[in-house]
Amino acid sequence: MDYDNIRVEKRGFVATVLLDRAKALNALNAAMFGELNAAFDELGKDDEVRVVLLTGAGERAFAAGADIRELDAVVPGEGQGFALRGQAVFRKVETLGKPVIACVRGFALGGGCELAMACTLRIAAEDAKFGQPEVKLGVIPGYGGSQRLPRLVGRGAAMKLLLTGAVIDAREALRIGLVDEVVPVEGLMMRAEALAQEIGAQAPLAVAEAIRVVDAGLDLPLERALGLEAEAFGKLCDTADRVEGTKAFLEKRQAEWGKKWS
Repeated sequence: MDYDNIRVEKRGFVATVLLDRAKALNALNAAMFGELNAAFDELGKDDEVRVVLLTGAGERAFAAGADIRELDAVVPGEGQGFALRGQAVFRKVETLGKPVIACVRGFALGGGCELAMACTLRIAAEDAKFGQPEVKLGVIPGYGGSQRLPRLVGRGAAMKLLLTGAVIDAREALRIGLVDEVVPVEGLMMRAEALAQEIGAQAPLAVAEAIRVVDAGLDLPLERALGLEAEAFGKLCDTADRVEGTKAFLEKRQAEWGKKWS
């Protein structure tokens, strides 16, 4: 599909989604949300795609936030719908069933930080900046920031960012657990591609189940979460991928993965 605000490219089993409003620092507007929704629908259905890289056009921003002009135009009674629209798209990213790696250069503020947090993993260039500055606008994060941030970095660190609206650099983001790696600017996409290749070489069904049980089990009591893990393990044992994986290991060869449950 052709888009006006994003670009989607495929190379092998890796797809790259580029937020393409560089002049607006890739601010997230209604049109971009619609295109992201459509693009991730298609990527979820595409059996050839195993890993998605998500990044922003230009050198200044991953995404500098929601489009403030659209927020300024919100009238009484519309705010909840404004938030729910973004939450639904980000939840689609989060539950794609395939790893989505945020590749962050420059600003990832407000909605941009929330989009990065909805991804499976986050790699930051050394020039990346993160923050949830919504309190400076008289609101709170509306696209999941108040919920995903404490799950990633803990209550105290999250509260400090949410209540001050402070912007932190990549090293501080790494220290508190907001990002998973920090790399030189020029090596950002190279490192992301290497990680995508490493993940994509694994059994697709197992990768999908690992993402699902981790996310589903985080807020469950341990006993229930362990039951979820055992159920998923049993399900995977009944797949052609498990048969192929164990045989390939014993025969000392590269596994050739299928795409369906047996």
